[in-house]
Amino acid sequence: MRRGPRRGRSAASRRVQVPPLLGKEAVGGDEGKRAEQAPRRFLFAVPPLAGHINPTVAVADELVRRGHRVAWTGHPGSLQPLLRPGSRVYAAGNEAFTARLEAGRQEWLGLRGPAALKFLWEQFLVPLGHAMMPGVETAIARFRPDVVVSDQQVLAAPVAARLSGLPWATSATTSAELTRPLAGMPLVEEWVRDKIGEFQLDHGIEDLLDLRFSDHLVLVFSTDALMGDVSFFPDHFAFVGPALGRPPGGDFPWDWLETGRRPAVLVSLGTVNGPAGERFFQVAAEAVRDLDLQAVFVAPAGLVTDPPPNVLVREHVPQLPLLERMSAVVSHGGHNTVCEALAHGLPLVVAPIRDDQPVIARQVETAGAGVAVRFARVRAAELRAALEAVLTDEAYRIAAGRIRDSFTAAGGAAQAAERLEKLA
Repeated sequence: MRRGPRRGRSAASRRVQVPPLLGKEAVGGDEGKRAEQAPRRFLFAVPPLAGHINPTVAVADELVRRGHRVAWTGHPGSLQPLLRPGSRVYAAGNEAFTARLEAGRQEWLGLRGPAALKFLWEQFLVPLGHAMMPGVETAIARFRPDVVVSDQQVLAAPVAARLSGLPWATSATTSAELTRPLAGMPLVEEWVRDKIGEFQLDHGIEDLLDLRFSDHLVLVFSTDALMGDVSFFPDHFAFVGPALGRPPGGDFPWDWLETGRRPAVLVSLGTVNGPAGERFFQVAAEAVRDLDLQAVFVAPAGLVTDPPPNVLVREHVPQLPLLERMSAVVSHGGHNTVCEALAHGLPLVVAPIRDDQPVIARQVETAGAGVAVRFARVRAAELRAALEAVLTDEAYRIAAGRIRDSFTAAGGAAQAAERLEKLA
């Protein structure tokens, strides 16, 4: 039974333990054991964000293929369009919180830097954790999982797992947190840890951990080819590469593409940032207007006014099949889109907006697989030059191919499922 809340006590008085990022200590059991042959139960806890759900879908599908049982807990309206029909979903959260989240989205889209970080934790992550807690606990009680798999942004699932004595794994759908992006601002970094600590104290846990990093297993959907040196991470950090599981995404006029005649480029700002990118899409349309290429813009209807003849604007696209026909990608630096492009060996032009995107953009540039531009200030000439560079300079394609090979070798969803089997 859960101990009663301990409100009114500052988390600063109890230090949040951060899993070690130095050394190779084994954590979370004997990793050398073979996975049990008997079916196991895995409960995935995810936030109402498609980019955080998509990678886990492929891992869950692989677990089901291996004979295991899988269930989900989160916002049904966000989950069900991305899951296979008949998937078991336990509601966690409430419609009132979802409505507040939608209402605050426009405010969040206009924030940058510390203001955006403050909003993320105070208005989204911590309230989401409290809202999801009863539903996650109910899901654990009813589904009786052997392992809880929690997205980094779901604070409720690690707490509920710890209170139930269950092993839990982190689904790190972006590698940014592993780079300590706030290391240069130690007070801000400590403030985030205090928020995590306060959440645990509120739910009766005094042995504080950094809930973003499981001490059993952390699944990182990237590799050292993109991130850089990862040799100092403990063995329970599994760099499995991207798990490609995005749903089809609608119809597409394939006859429009002149495959083989001239290069094609995908321009996408992800599922959240599209409406906020009106200026960027207009600049991009001007940048490609006179280039001998075709461009597919993923943007809301009516956002791109008077697109040139070589631009096709679609609100939804079947992204993974489409990438097979592309020569390069222009992206906001969302981890999923970047890794999907690199998994196809495609170089990138990255225009980061907020959150983890500047970190991912630096990874792309450092790896030699693309060029970063300024989202809010880029001009058509600058964007055109960056796009021409990644299309014509073979070094970018070679670097993207090197990352693709690393992703393939890492194993993706299959390797993630194998590590989860061992944890169970």
